[in-house]
Amino acid sequence: MSSSTLARGITATALLALPLCALAGQTVEAVRVAAVTWLQQNRTLPGARMTVEADPLDSRLRLADCPKPLESSLPGNRPLGARVSVAVHCPVPGGWTVRVPVRVKMFTPVLVTTRPLARGDGVGAGDVRAEERDITSLAYGYVAEIGQIDGRSLARPLSAGTVLTPGMLAGRQTVRIGDSVSMQADVEGVVIRVAGVAMGAGDTGTRLKVRNASSGKVLDAVVTGPGTVAVLP
Repeated sequence: MSSSTLARGITATALLALPLCALAGQTVEAVRVAAVTWLQQNRTLPGARMTVEADPLDSRLRLADCPKPLESSLPGNRPLGARVSVAVHCPVPGGWTVRVPVRVKMFTPVLVTTRPLARGDGVGAGDVRAEERDITSLAYGYVAEIGQIDGRSLARPLSAGTVLTPGMLAGRQTVRIGDSVSMQADVEGVVIRVAGVAMGAGDTGTRLKVRNASSGKVLDAVVTGPGTVAVLP
């Protein structure tokens, strides 16, 4: 038997293996529409704009008419991604099931940085804007609400136009820009404390600039707690 004859035999066997496969009945297009409609009705986020496109199915596929409405689902209740496989099932004893490959886009407003930001910087309303993005392509998640970043600092530097993700945010800011801080310096074993003004923001351990309130001199320091910084040598 030639390889081409064997291949045709395997294809025919696979098609006939579908339960209730018969002469012309349920149209392939109806199956594709069922998959798309179910996704739009059951997986669209509130306020989001979804586009769904089912890939073509094998034109040789023949399915018996289904006497009941078709049922669709995501096997394993998988999260929605850019490409999913929707199972469309004829819910009768011995009914057939077809998996429909579908391409999905879900557009919703997310927070994007408006300017370059450094590690340890605080993030406020003036540092971000809302832009509509396809969230199925955002593998690391996204931040949608200002309340999610209030008082938080950055775990790493970001360029302008970066979509904020939860992993980019560090803890709450211990010191904010313009805060009055106690500047502590160790001079030959003697701890000296003077008043200063924070020129940066961040959580404990963040390096920033501080200005001596008396002399006006700007120094490097590290945040050691609420309202306190240690001046670096």
